[in-house]
Amino acid sequence: MELHDVWFVLIAVLWTGYFFLEGFDFGVGILTKLLARDRTEKRVLINTIGPVWDGNEVWLLSAGGATFAAFPEWYATLFSGFYMPLLLILVCLIVRGVAFEYRVKRPEENWQRNWENAIFWTSLIPAFMWGVAFGNIVRGVKIDQHFEYVGSFWDLLNPYAILGGLVTLTLFTFHGTVFVGLKTVGGIRARARKLALQLGLVTAVLAVVFLIWTQVDNGDGKSLVAVIVAVASLVAALVMVNAGREGWAFMLSGLTIVAAVAMLFLSLFPNVMPSSLNDEWSLTVTNASSSPYTLRIMTWCAGIATPIVLLYQSWTYWVFRKRIGTQHIAADAAH
Repeated sequence: MELHDVWFVLIAVLWTGYFFLEGFDFGVGILTKLLARDRTEKRVLINTIGPVWDGNEVWLLSAGGATFAAFPEWYATLFSGFYMPLLLILVCLIVRGVAFEYRVKRPEENWQRNWENAIFWTSLIPAFMWGVAFGNIVRGVKIDQHFEYVGSFWDLLNPYAILGGLVTLTLFTFHGTVFVGLKTVGGIRARARKLALQLGLVTAVLAVVFLIWTQVDNGDGKSLVAVIVAVASLVAALVMVNAGREGWAFMLSGLTIVAAVAMLFLSLFPNVMPSSLNDEWSLTVTNASSSPYTLRIMTWCAGIATPIVLLYQSWTYWVFRKRIGTQHIAADAAH
């Protein structure tokens, strides 16, 4: 296996980690409107991800940085061609971070309500737009012989990509609902379990259609295995939710995300960004990669830094592993 193949796999792992971790962050943000009945319960939901959400976003920075360094042609075409949707995601992530911090800085009801609305929308929009973006990457976009995107923003809003956006939106919300069931006690936990069953069924229908569509158009034997794992994991997660086994349900919903992302990257390889105009104009792991020397240096750096990051993040989750409920929210912190 060549180094550019290794870095394709590593970038796939980074995106998988980001969607696994940030996926339930987005889901919890969406649930502040769907699940919470009052301001105290919204505070409980926000507190479930309060210690970890910013650490989860490190995976996005790592994925983007690795793409820039390992596959500069891919990075240039992707970030210039998908400028508007990626800018929208970036703005949402900035506003979302500010909303988490600023919501309780003032006691006025309108102030807090506005920031709560911001948390909801800046969680929902990226959850949808990431599916649209990766749907287009796998499907192929208008790339010319100079490896430049020559389509428009509206070309990205095709039926396949929109379905991909709906899948990530519902899957992340389901993942977040299972996480809330795992991290809370009392009425919130009971309602989260009920909502997870409903969301899981909707997610399963959308995901099966999307994964089969992807498999038919771009898949092979390896991606078919990933499809089977994704569907089986989602069904098993629903069974565990119904049985009240939130820990198993969360790991299985996470496995669904892992298998779905793996399926997309397996369908993509050896391309990194296919051209819908001419197969010869597609960006591949070969023509889009950096020099072997650059990849060797990156491999040494990643080999040293990655275990440290994983250990620290695992320790963070261990420290903040306990369940919380409305009884843990001080009266003045809920308003």
